[in-house]
Amino acid sequence: MSVGNEPPEILQQRLLYKGRKFDYEVINLRLPNGVEGDWECIRHPGGAMAVPITPEGKFVLVKQYRFAVQDRLLEFPAGTLEAHEDPAETIKREIEEETGYRAGSWKSLGKFPLAPGYSDEYIYAFLAQDLEKLENPPQQDADEDIEVVLMTSEELEAAILAGELVDAKSIAGFYMAKSRKEG
Repeated sequence: MSVGNEPPEILQQRLLYKGRKFDYEVINLRLPNGVEGDWECIRHPGGAMAVPITPEGKFVLVKQYRFAVQDRLLEFPAGTLEAHEDPAETIKREIEEETGYRAGSWKSLGKFPLAPGYSDEYIYAFLAQDLEKLENPPQQDADEDIEVVLMTSEELEAAILAGELVDAKSIAGFYMAKSRKEG
């Protein structure tokens, strides 16, 4: 049954948790087809991610422990947007803190929803090139335990295809940047 593009009607919204990085709501909806039910949603301010590439053509990634999956994941540097912060400013700060590199050139790769089945978070992706290693990089956040990893395009693609622990935003960012890194 096709319902068209009518949005669902919000019958009730309940904030169940207000956290440091995100909020958790339950929304009671009536769908255009008349079905009513509760939908859970994580409200997140969004994030910014860099796909940094050294002048030698290596991708700069970070390996860090992620409590939710209880493992160390290979990821591109990223960070949560602060209130009213431009995503480009967020990622310029985060790349320096997480990797110790500064980019001389930036290109937007666009934005994409991270997990639209249960969250409103969007990731803003940027290609970071003309990298220079900082002599005195900023301190990492106290709650971060990060190892910087350099990989060629072939090494990273092999890790992705082998099912190694590379997170989804980084896989998306890699393929978004792959054809644009030269131009």
